[in-house]
Amino acid sequence: MTVVSGKRRGRGEDSIYWDEAKSCYVGAVSLGYSPSGTRIRKRVMARTKTEVREKLKELHQQTENGVRPRRHYTVNDGLDGLAPSTVTVYRNTIAKALREELGTVELMKLTATAVQKALANLAARVSTRTVQMAHNVLVRAIRHAERDDLVGRNVAALVKPPKGQLGGRPSKSLTLEQAVSLMAAAQGTRLEAYIVLSLLSGVRTEEARALRWDHVVAWVSGQWISVLEAGFDHEQVAVFVWRAERAGGDTKTPESRRTLALPRRCVEALREHRVRQAQDRLAAGPLWQDHGLMFASAVGTPMDDHNVRRMFRAITEDAGLGTGWVPREMRHTFVSLLSARGVPVEAIALLAGHNQTATTELVYRHQIVPALTRGAEVMDQIFG
Repeated sequence: MTVVSGKRRGRGEDSIYWDEAKSCYVGAVSLGYSPSGTRIRKRVMARTKTEVREKLKELHQQTENGVRPRRHYTVNDGLDGLAPSTVTVYRNTIAKALREELGTVELMKLTATAVQKALANLAARVSTRTVQMAHNVLVRAIRHAERDDLVGRNVAALVKPPKGQLGGRPSKSLTLEQAVSLMAAAQGTRLEAYIVLSLLSGVRTEEARALRWDHVVAWVSGQWISVLEAGFDHEQVAVFVWRAERAGGDTKTPESRRTLALPRRCVEALREHRVRQAQDRLAAGPLWQDHGLMFASAVGTPMDDHNVRRMFRAITEDAGLGTGWVPREMRHTFVSLLSARGVPVEAIALLAGHNQTATTELVYRHQIVPALTRGAEVMDQIFG
């Protein structure tokens, strides 16, 4: 008969034993039961009993905090949880760089120091904007894991991204004369109304592509009525900027949801565009897919951003502006023209859908008339 000495381990307590095959101590712990009723058991290994006890203690702490760690869940897995559009844009740039720096690091072992070092390495070869985007992607990726209780805190959110060493492509805006030339070159093209609306209302490119005809409204008898019912012949016509071609269909920020009054030139361009789209519908026949979109392909489907950029470059070349322009710079032009006319930055921020004037001043600082020089200029005018 075999006699076991010592106190018997209680039910649910941790066990520590020597594994001869692996030449290390193994600790086993029960962490309760899964929704299916099976027991959840975790094992840890170390060279000494003391190290095993520390690891078991950490497992218990994580369980008490509601964290369910996965040993082989890495930063690379977190990046796969991003929106499809984000993955498409960043696959060969941001996501690739992060995978090279942190992709094999287990998320539970990721530290703020490791994130800071990875971003510093990235900053040595890319622009500040790229570093910021990489940081944002990482924060969102870990947030997915945080939501699923795979980590206790988002270490990337604790890190301030460094400045990049490579100069990025600076955004620019058209002059008034260049904007006029662009609209002239766009006349009669499929992108005419898109260009006029972007220049004269400042909507983002992803907002423009998501606009529907029932978002264009006229003020009739004290209320907004869709131009599909009321027509375009009214003194006040506006557009509801409530959606965007982004993950989930939401605008960039809550403040980006806004109603913009449209200049008469915009109204006329949209009226002509409506007629042109009706002709497209007849030509397409049964191939037409009606999504109600204001800006659609020749068969009614949503416009791809790559196709928009390609058509836009062709028009800028016809206008004598070259091919070094992108659609988002029409928004910069909108801000620039308003600022040049003395419109306060607070009003510009509201029209552009920014949640604070700091965003307007930071992103469009080269388009904003410097406020600190305005006082001197006015005093010169007053006192000769």
